[in-house]
Amino acid sequence: MQPRPSVIVFDVNETLSDMAPLAARFAAAGAPDLLAKVWFAFLLRDGFALAAAGGKESFTRLADGALRAVLAGARLNRPADDAAGHILSGFADLGVHPDVPDAVRLPRQHGLRLITLSNGSADVADRLLTKAGIRGEFEHLLSVDEAAAWKPARAAYAYAASTCSAGMDQTLLVASHPWDIHGAHQAGMHTGWIARQAFPLRPGAGHSHIKMG
Repeated sequence: MQPRPSVIVFDVNETLSDMAPLAARFAAAGAPDLLAKVWFAFLLRDGFALAAAGGKESFTRLADGALRAVLAGARLNRPADDAAGHILSGFADLGVHPDVPDAVRLPRQHGLRLITLSNGSADVADRLLTKAGIRGEFEHLLSVDEAAAWKPARAAYAYAASTCSAGMDQTLLVASHPWDIHGAHQAGMHTGWIARQAFPLRPGAGHSHIKMG
């Protein structure tokens, strides 16, 4: 029998944070709001490609590069630099999904340790959780900036487990992204998937479906 997880590892972008308001920032700059999803998909694609090739770049630099690429064909109402800055600054204003605070406090009440692991900046996670009043529930806020590779590479999950002095089979990754769930499962973690999208791409078999709140 596998040991029961003692550490819950939360993904941040879209799993904890509600990124929907970023679409309004695209619209405010004169770009179609649909480009928000296209941009984030491009950003992840570039990060995954680097990880697959054995490389790594910061989330901030990849986010800026991908953003300029998707804005290149848009009829902006301001200079491209100003538009990119306006959109990227929106990360600082994001809030958590409404179900997050209660869902985070419950496992803490049962003695579980909580951390975050993001392909993005730990500072973004810190602002997000502090704003929600739940920063104190988390033992560590981790970024792959300190790991050998982006998620879903095994090295990212190993870094999180090692930071907590826990085995992979003692950790549970909670995420809304099937690729994140798959990567953690392949690395030896327990996994819990949250369906944040109306028509989500479901992860494969063997993953728990978590309903937040």
